[in-house]
Amino acid sequence: MSGSRMTATLRASLAAATALTAALSVFTPASATAAAEPPSYVALGDSYSANVFVRPWNPGDGCGRSYRNYPHQVAEELGLRLDDVTCGAAEVQDGVLGPQPSSKILGPPSVPPAGGWPERPAQIESLNRGTDYVSVGIGGNSLGFGEIVTQCLERGLATLGFGTPCTNHYTTGEGRDWLAGKFAQLDDEFGQMMTEIRHRAPNAKVAVVGYPAIVPTNSGCTWGTWRQLGTTAKGDMPWLDGLERQLNSLIAEHAEAGGATYVDTYGPSVDHGLCSGAEQKWMYGVKDDLTGEGDQTDPPAGLCEAIPGNGEACTFVHPNAHGADNQARQVRAAFRS
Repeated sequence: MSGSRMTATLRASLAAATALTAALSVFTPASATAAAEPPSYVALGDSYSANVFVRPWNPGDGCGRSYRNYPHQVAEELGLRLDDVTCGAAEVQDGVLGPQPSSKILGPPSVPPAGGWPERPAQIESLNRGTDYVSVGIGGNSLGFGEIVTQCLERGLATLGFGTPCTNHYTTGEGRDWLAGKFAQLDDEFGQMMTEIRHRAPNAKVAVVGYPAIVPTNSGCTWGTWRQLGTTAKGDMPWLDGLERQLNSLIAEHAEAGGATYVDTYGPSVDHGLCSGAEQKWMYGVKDDLTGEGDQTDPPAGLCEAIPGNGEACTFVHPNAHGADNQARQVRAAFRS
């Protein structure tokens, strides 16, 4: 081969190699980055999603997020990059759609600093077009469930557990009107939230998480037992269960209307309410022994200070570690389906 032909051949080979290198520089880093970056998962919600009182929890901001909560379990199992912005006492408006004021960051199971916890930004701001998975468990605080349970405790104490004093209050007169107004407001706010989630994270798979069974039956319940439902009258327990099922129905309807998956945590937990045996229950009572790994404690405060006991925390009807595990199983299944 002549020198000129060899030179031309060499130049052609060098040009082809240069072109291949350029092509690889365009495609390889992007694909490598995509492979290295796990799908993103944003968890929104209240104390049932933060799984407050399940050890170990983050004591740093008053939200009480457990490192064993269902968002953490789901992210670890599915290999997702988690942004957990759940917070105890969060509401649809004051927490998810809008900032959560300092006055509504209650602190337990963390001791607040002087002056209280700082306001938290709206949870929904964590979503963006690159979000792959979203879970949201919210609604109970907007409905006023904590206030309702407190009313049931006080009215049950006044009647020494006889009758249905709480049911009577919320099915007649001012109590009925108040509750109807709460449901109407929650219905409106939940619809706004689902629209906003879709707007901010249009490509995400969204799981809307319902509430687990608290007292599906009063079998095994003893009046005045604080590791159960305290001084709530046994006759009021069916109404409380019906209220929770009504709340879950509203949540499920909005999940379907918003093109999301409703996650039923109630059905799998009906045999594990707070009146079940110690090894079977997935819910804390009003005051209970903490579950989960570690030795973190939370001295009783507020309502619970006057309640006799042996060092139990003021858990005030939340999922325990077994309950958090159940929530994780159901959300994992929803994301995988």
